[in-house]
Amino acid sequence: MIKTVLVTGGAGYIGSHTTLALLLAGFNVVVLDNLCNASPESLRRVAQLSDREPVFEKGDIRDRALLDKLLAQHPVQAVLHFAGLKSVGESVAYPLRYYDNNVGGTVTLCQAMAAAGVFTLVFSSSATVYGDPATVPITEDQPAGHTTNPYGRSKFMVEQLLGDLAASDPRWRVALLRYFNPVGAHESGLIGEDPHGIPNNLLPYITQVAVGKLPELAVFGNDYQTIDGTGVRDYIHVVDLAQGHLAALKELLTRTGTHVWNLGTGQGYSVLQVVQAFKAASGQPIPYRTVPRRPGDIAACYADPAKAAAELGWSAKRDLFTMMSDSWRWQKMNPDGYRSGND
Repeated sequence: MIKTVLVTGGAGYIGSHTTLALLLAGFNVVVLDNLCNASPESLRRVAQLSDREPVFEKGDIRDRALLDKLLAQHPVQAVLHFAGLKSVGESVAYPLRYYDNNVGGTVTLCQAMAAAGVFTLVFSSSATVYGDPATVPITEDQPAGHTTNPYGRSKFMVEQLLGDLAASDPRWRVALLRYFNPVGAHESGLIGEDPHGIPNNLLPYITQVAVGKLPELAVFGNDYQTIDGTGVRDYIHVVDLAQGHLAALKELLTRTGTHVWNLGTGQGYSVLQVVQAFKAASGQPIPYRTVPRRPGDIAACYADPAKAAAELGWSAKRDLFTMMSDSWRWQKMNPDGYRSGND
C-alpha cells in the first residue's frame, strides 16, 4: 500500500483540492510548490479542513538537489505531478517558458524519482493534447498531438516522454489524466481558484465580475460553429477531479506501464450557457462584451468519460449548478482570493 505521496504544485488550485482529498483518505502528503501561481494560505486551509498538516517545501521541480533531498527525507512511494504553467495565451507569447518548466521540470522530476527508487506517477495532463478534435465527445484513443498551442504541446511532450520511460523500464507505473475544464471550489468556500491578475479561465473571470473586481466579462469569439457561436467546453468540478486522482493512484497498484484516462463529465456547455447558469446560481448580473477569438482556442471540446468509469470506477458527481454555486461561495468569502486571508 502507498502511504506517503509527493504532490508537486500542491498549493495550486487542483493540487490543493487533491492534497485535501489525499489527507482525508489517510495518505501522508509532502507538497513541493514554488508558489509562482499559488499561495501557502491554501495549505493552511487544507490543514484546517482535514485536521492534518501536509509537509510543505517551497521550491522548484527543476531543482534536482532539492528533489533528491525531499525524496531522501520522506518515504515517498508515489508522485502526483501538478507543477506546471497552464495559460494557453501565455504559452503562445512565451513558449520557451512553457517547455522549460513543463517539459524540462518533468525530466528532472523523473530523474530524481528513478534515483530514489520511486516509480509511480500520476500526471496532470490536459484535453488540449487532442488539439481541435475531428469529433466530440473525445475518447482516449482519438489522435493526440495535433495541438494548437505550446501549452498543449508541452503536455503532449510530457506524455510521450513518460510513455518512453515506462517502455524502457517495467518498474514504472504512470497515469496520464487528461483534464477537461476544472471549475468550482470546495463546498466550505475555504479553498478555490485564485488566479493572479486577469484570469485566463472562464469561471474565475465570471466570479470576479460578479464580485465587482472586474467591470465585465470578455467573451472570446461568437462565430464558432456551436449552439450560440461561443466556445463549448466540458466543465468538471475540481472536487470530482481530485477524486479521479485518488482512483488513478489506487489503480496503479495493479498496473504497470502507461495508462490514459479522460477526466470530464461528458457534457459540453457554451460560454453563454455557463454565464446563464452562474446568474441562476448567484443571482448576480454578468455584463459581457464579445472580443476577437484568442489564438490557440478551438470551437468545442468535451469528453467521453466511459473508460474512467469502467476502469477506475470513477465518474463526475457534481452538476453545473453545483459548480457555479461553489465558485460563487468561494469568491464571496474570498473577494481577494487568498490575500483575503492571512497571507
